Amino acid sequence: MPRLGAPGEPRESGERRPLLARRPRGPRRGWQAAAAAVLLVEMLERAAFFGVAGNLVLYLNSEFYWAGEQASRAALVFLGASYVLAPVGGWLADVYLGRHRAITLSLFLYLTATGLLAATTFPDGRSSFCGEMPALPLGPSCPSPGCQHTSPTPYCAPTLYAVLLLLALAASSVRSNLTSFGADQVMDLGRHASRRFFNWFYWSINVGAVLSLLVVAFIQQNINFRWGDSIIVGCAGLAFFIFLFATPSFITKPPTGSQVSSMLKLALQNCCPRLWHRRSARDPPDAQLLPDQRSHQPGPSPQEDVANFQVLVKILPVMATLVPYWMVYFQMQSTYVLQGLHLQIPNIFPDCPGNSSVALNAQCGSYKIPEAWLLLANVVVLLILVPVKDHLLDPLLLRCKLLPSTLQKMALGMFFGFMSVIVAGVLEMERLEYIGHNQTVSQKIGQNKYYAAPLSIWWQTPQYLLIGISEIFASIPGLEFAYSEAPRSMQGAMMGIFFCLSGVGSLLGSGLVALLSLPGGWLHCPEDFGNINKCRLDLYFFLLAGIQAAAAILFIGIAGRYEKVTQGPASQS
Repeated sequence: MPRLGAPGEPRESGERRPLLARRPRGPRRGWQAAAAAVLLVEMLERAAFFGVAGNLVLYLNSEFYWAGEQASRAALVFLGASYVLAPVGGWLADVYLGRHRAITLSLFLYLTATGLLAATTFPDGRSSFCGEMPALPLGPSCPSPGCQHTSPTPYCAPTLYAVLLLLALAASSVRSNLTSFGADQVMDLGRHASRRFFNWFYWSINVGAVLSLLVVAFIQQNINFRWGDSIIVGCAGLAFFIFLFATPSFITKPPTGSQVSSMLKLALQNCCPRLWHRRSARDPPDAQLLPDQRSHQPGPSPQEDVANFQVLVKILPVMATLVPYWMVYFQMQSTYVLQGLHLQIPNIFPDCPGNSSVALNAQCGSYKIPEAWLLLANVVVLLILVPVKDHLLDPLLLRCKLLPSTLQKMALGMFFGFMSVIVAGVLEMERLEYIGHNQTVSQKIGQNKYYAAPLSIWWQTPQYLLIGISEIFASIPGLEFAYSEAPRSMQGAMMGIFFCLSGVGSLLGSGLVALLSLPGGWLHCPEDFGNINKCRLDLYFFLLAGIQAAAAILFIGIAGRYEKVTQGPASQS
């Protein structure tokens, strides 16, 4: 099967080369501009995404008076949907739109969804979309044993979930298509260039996260969500217009069709041969043929379909065993945030000037370190270690012939994820020790009051650092594995599957939170509305650690078998 877009080979009908390209051979001119535009769009899109996800728990908990577990569950559903829906955007791009048009429409949808979310921060918008706020919103929990609350139906839940799912659809489509679209811009430069692009693509993601967390999170927590969400809308709009203006420098390809239907038919033939034969007997003869057999359009032959399906069967078990890692990873933006709200959060300006007014002193004392800033520990690790790994560590290990394989890196990432959730569980045990001895600190964050343990929030830094290290070894090699190991005609679909499985991990984490929030569960504490001091979040973390450990052992076995199968023919030849 010819490789699409390789130098010197015929290209697909309808493929458009950039206007900046002039030479027929060798690396084209203008690839730097195209790659830079993709990285800039990704940075702005991630800034908008982290602006929503970073403080979503706080927004729902303090502005809409959702219970802690309700807000955490909504955050996990949003994060999961933004990954699970990735195959939808990839399929639309492959079959109907093409990657460029799919990204353009997704960025426009992104702008619309963030605008709707920003509208809920205004009183008029909130009343229009959600109805009137309950006249007597429930206040914060009181530490006395006789005080009880029941968790109400979350205010504005249908509207907020609809907007979040719309935003998740846009984010997932951008994610599944922009990664492959960016790799297309440097494909003429070889596999080494693709590997470096993925490293810098991930780096741009975290630059966007830093900008969002430093600026947007501070404004949301200490000023108001209205101004913070306006910046999010601005980032989404700027990404949309930059992508449009950079269009002349891009390589764009027409939709070439999706092999999903062929793969599903082959899966049905292998898993349920009796059912397939019964269905084939009822179908007309032409319907039994694969799409490529019924037309004369260029595409994979039936033999290539079978070969691709065999590769897919080998790849999917490797990727599926990463799902528990994603369950752990997405705690960073849900239960880790909830835990941080119940640790002592220091003021940004602990000491105001002595000659300042009383009002200024009160204002200085109200500016607290945004809880979402703890995500910066994860981000800074990536910003520092990705360039170090790309320019120093990987070349050194390569020269010494000690560079671990992609699958070995993924296993190492699972270990660091396991350590992160263990550290979180130990910290939660220590926090509950203070709560058990009635040693609490009352702190107001947003519109809600939290009874926190007198432990500094900076004790959460190690668990965020460990998650950042795990991301370098699990997520980046995972992206490279999905793109490089997939058949050329299924690379877009495989990227979608990779992100979909990431979302499955988040949704499973959300489902586990919901299960443990039932009466008798570790996270069921309705008498502690808005707080988690009566919950056993530590046991939840340790349960996740056990699931991750079991999955890592399974991954090592599956990955070892995969490497034997793939390296066997090469070593024999």
